[in-house]
Amino acid sequence: MLVTFSSPAYGDITMFGDVAIRLLKMMGHSGTVPSALYAEDVQPALVSLEAALEQLPEPKASMKDEEDDNGAPTVSLSHRAMPLLELLRAAVKGESNVMWDHNK
Repeated sequence: MLVTFSSPAYGDITMFGDVAIRLLKMMGHSGTVPSALYAEDVQPALVSLEAALEQLPEPKASMKDEEDDNGAPTVSLSHRAMPLLELLRAAVKGESNVMWDHNK
């Protein structure tokens, strides 16, 4: 499943469903898809997400440690969250709602 986040203040962001739901829960949301945040609720969600991401362990520095069992590079959750953080910051600045839905 893919989840697409949208806001009138920023371009759409699409991410894998498991990552999106984890980030939604870190924002203090239930993780329900589809759903939305009113403009006045975006700032607290952004603060919650940033705080939760700061609590994650630091990624390993070694290249060997940055590969999964198949030899593919891994991407940290903090790195995957960057586009969503930018969307939330733009929505705060633009006083815009944020919506998300399954990508069909």
